[in-house]
Amino acid sequence: MNRALRLLRRRLVSSIPVLLIVIVGSFFLLELAPGDAADAYLLSIGGGDPALVQALRQSYGLEGSALSRLWLYLTSLVRLDLGWSVIFNRPISGLILERLPNTLWLMGSAVALSFTVGSALGIVAGSKPGSWRDRMLSTGSLALYAVPSFWLGLVLIVVFSVQLRWFPTAGIETIASGRHGLARARDIAWHLALPVAALGLIYLALFLRMMRTGMAEAWRQDYALAARARGLGHRRIAVFHIARNALLPLVTMLGLQAASMLGGSVVIESVFAIPGFGRLAQEAVAGRDAPLLTGIILVSAVLVILVNLAVDMAYALLDPRVGANEVAA
Repeated sequence: MNRALRLLRRRLVSSIPVLLIVIVGSFFLLELAPGDAADAYLLSIGGGDPALVQALRQSYGLEGSALSRLWLYLTSLVRLDLGWSVIFNRPISGLILERLPNTLWLMGSAVALSFTVGSALGIVAGSKPGSWRDRMLSTGSLALYAVPSFWLGLVLIVVFSVQLRWFPTAGIETIASGRHGLARARDIAWHLALPVAALGLIYLALFLRMMRTGMAEAWRQDYALAARARGLGHRRIAVFHIARNALLPLVTMLGLQAASMLGGSVVIESVFAIPGFGRLAQEAVAGRDAPLLTGIILVSAVLVILVNLAVDMAYALLDPRVGANEVAA
């Protein structure tokens, strides 16, 4: 446990320059992008005179050099102030805290679905490589992984919402339902069923194939041959020996897929009209709200770092060899 805590401290220290690079890089990339919030506002109202443009840029805090505005932004971050949203006319931290839980519910449920079901099906496929179950699951996972998530979401809406009327077509919960407690939780789960399926099934196929490949390679290792020589049953070897070792790469992939799943939630939230973190980023881009978009990128980077920290800790607990050289150094 002490080794894991020392590894955690090292990872936290090394994440500070990463966040600084993300902040500075995103700030200057947005500076290079054509137009700003004032241009977006003028486009929405059909134009305006130069005096109005000047007044808007002054009120939006777009005056001054890029370096001075970057320094002002960094000093605000030290006070945990993400700034002010131009298009929403609200503090950015309040917007993010309002939208982020919806995305976390979507991502967390999709991760749980893809990892648990994908690993279980991978064990079924990898327990007997080359069998009819292995070929069927491998072919089905490859076909599923080739399907775009937005297309899968639209198909699920047409089948289960429009034709069968089992699930709602959009939203995170019933508007003005007045539900509380367990009733509201069931309503949110009912609304999230199709979005979670659309986002999680793609990654389920990935975890299935990784587990199947890891188990197929593990059957040729010395410890698997030794277990067979001791007379252990095939199912016991597959579950308690082969699957346990093949699970380690999946834990690593879980951290690597956190960023791509966060990006995929943008598409799913747009398809199912979920007021989440991804749609907030889309609205910030449409309104050219650079402070809001910078805050979204920063929070996204923090989320990815936290997920990878959790994966590192899980990996260190599963395999005592992980991080031993770093801690010793």
